[in-house]
Amino acid sequence: MVEESVLELLPFWKELKPDERELARLHSSIKLSPRGELIHGGEHDCLGFTYVLDGLARAYLLSEEGREITLFRMGRGECCVLSASCVMSQITFDTFMSAERDTRLLIVGSGAVGEIAERNIYLRCFLYEQATARFSDVMWALQNLLFRRYDQRLAHFLVEEYERSGGAELRMTQEQLAQNTSSAREVAARMLKRFSAEGLVDVSRRGVIKLLDIGGLKKIFAE
Repeated sequence: MVEESVLELLPFWKELKPDERELARLHSSIKLSPRGELIHGGEHDCLGFTYVLDGLARAYLLSEEGREITLFRMGRGECCVLSASCVMSQITFDTFMSAERDTRLLIVGSGAVGEIAERNIYLRCFLYEQATARFSDVMWALQNLLFRRYDQRLAHFLVEEYERSGGAELRMTQEQLAQNTSSAREVAARMLKRFSAEGLVDVSRRGVIKLLDIGGLKKIFAE
């Protein structure tokens, strides 16, 4: 059983009544997902309310041809309701989620979430607010995909990673970079080569992207 000190991290925990807390406690679990593992995926997979305790997870769409379109990423302290789509009928598209790093998740089962939300207006409103926020993330991702050049998308992602990690060395393969920027590995590799020639990055070490000119990358995205 998940300890209450962990459950207290849930943004809505304080708003639950004693019997609702007990229901959530009985249907909560901690999931450990190693890097690269599929956490959630497909219309028949209704994981529940997901809260990231440690690590990094990526939510994406998957086409019939196998192409991945990254929607958003979740780090420590962030949560997702798209993995509980069976609770919210308004969510009508299938999303997938995988672990970008070794990730530890707190999961409240979809049945318990649905039952509590039926009688707790705060949780119901919270779920809709979270769904709205994630929908905004989805629209941002699609807007970038449709209206931004690939060099702009890649530059923005690299700067975003720099700001997230606080370091100029990003440990990431070209395949992972392509997945996160919704492109093919060959396209990502060519653009990295261009950025390297322009002195923006150093890719001389396998699996490592060293950012040399953050200001230059920001300038590309702002064009």
